[in-house]
Amino acid sequence: MLGMDFHNPVFPISTLAILAFVIYALVYPDAANSHLTAARGWSIAYFDWLFMIAGNLFVLLCLVLIVLPLGRIRLGGDQARPEYSTSSWFAMLFAAGMGIGLMFWSVAEPVAYYTDWYGTPLNVAARTPEGASAAMGATMFHWGLHPWAIYAMVGLSLAFFAYNRGLPLSLRSAFTPILGKRVRGWPGHTIDIFAVLATIFGLATSLGFGASQAAGGLNYLFEVPNTIGTQIAIIILVTVAALFSVWRGIDGGVKLFSNINMALAIVLLAFVVITGSTLLFLNGLWSTTLAYASHILPLSNWVGREDTTWYHGWTVFYWAWWISWSPFVGMFIARVSRGRTVREFLIAVLLVPTLVTIVWMSAFGGTALNQSVNGVGELANGISEVSLAMFQMLEQLPLTTLTSSLAILLVLIFFITSSDSGSLVIDNITAGGKHDAPRGQRVFWACLEGVIAGILLYGGGNTALGALQAGAVATGLPFTLILLAMAYSLVKGLVEEQREMSIKATNAA
Repeated sequence: MLGMDFHNPVFPISTLAILAFVIYALVYPDAANSHLTAARGWSIAYFDWLFMIAGNLFVLLCLVLIVLPLGRIRLGGDQARPEYSTSSWFAMLFAAGMGIGLMFWSVAEPVAYYTDWYGTPLNVAARTPEGASAAMGATMFHWGLHPWAIYAMVGLSLAFFAYNRGLPLSLRSAFTPILGKRVRGWPGHTIDIFAVLATIFGLATSLGFGASQAAGGLNYLFEVPNTIGTQIAIIILVTVAALFSVWRGIDGGVKLFSNINMALAIVLLAFVVITGSTLLFLNGLWSTTLAYASHILPLSNWVGREDTTWYHGWTVFYWAWWISWSPFVGMFIARVSRGRTVREFLIAVLLVPTLVTIVWMSAFGGTALNQSVNGVGELANGISEVSLAMFQMLEQLPLTTLTSSLAILLVLIFFITSSDSGSLVIDNITAGGKHDAPRGQRVFWACLEGVIAGILLYGGGNTALGALQAGAVATGLPFTLILLAMAYSLVKGLVEEQREMSIKATNAA
């Protein structure tokens, strides 16, 4: 039907709900922002313990599955083989997961904690050696094992039930051991609708705020006016590129942009390491790893925290944000991971990104923190605007214009990879788990992301986008419960699979 594929109520209900919210945010931007910010604040203040317990459980469960015999189970069965090379696979995982966030926060976050921009982790004194260590440890805590464990749990659950149990690649499928046949009814529809709303709101928010950040960078570097017109132009550029990507599919689009992204990121990383201070970087690898290891347990604790402002404003907010993004990132990871063993999947999705993040943070965060500690450049005064922190750090290194231009290009391509992979995921859910839904449907979702971001930015500015972001984060609370149930279903399914494999092996013998 006109390039669409309607197989369940998820598509029309999701579309109507999205349109209703956009109209509400446009007509009453202040009220929408106030109500949804209050909902987000309530969920963070009263359910911080739930977010923290869930995050810790997901890390522990992933680590246990890596070492248990269950880790030998192959996604798709014993004869299945990976569709993508390891390098392309990892590039797609990283680009969809958190590449764009690392571009800004790897510089801004350590400096923010060190200078007490919005509280300090564990109430460590700002602008002290202990504060510098806590700043790097807390930054790694927010971008290391915990967020990737959340993504891994969703991705592994979806991949297992789709490829080993022959169910549609949709969020509802992971609840078959719990819901049984009801997974095909309204309980399953509700889960998928929540997933679509969280994904589209999260992507549109990132695209809108990202356009503002990119425009800020262009203004800082080249004095391009940071106006609504510039920001809308950036959204159009990203959306057009994303349309090209989703039209070509994963092989011709998403994989291509992800590989380009990874190559450019490696070039920028190498430049910062060489020109910033190679010795500082090498020392930073050890000190960042040590800071992470020494702070991970106290930062994982939720009982008797005295740094409430920092703890709620940063850690619990991050956990809610990662969880709200997990349907999108997890499903995309599942889609490109057929043929991998459970152990291989978890090592690649949990451990390798954490190690890469340590390297990235040691280079970018370490250089920025060193500038702040030693009173070099604008970062010595702390964070004035998050979107400018990366460029302020690069300004103190050689070839500033070239490297900053490369950073802007990286930001734009990261937005493209988030948009195109997100469109493919939403298309998957609203087509009932099909991989081969009409291209027109992919195009519809890619366009809708750009249209939502552009309309809200133009009509309501950052207030409307803030409402959208608050709404996306607020979905983290119900999704936490959904993910805990999903983890139970996954373990139950893996144990049954292992038992069936043992019976087959015994009969064959």
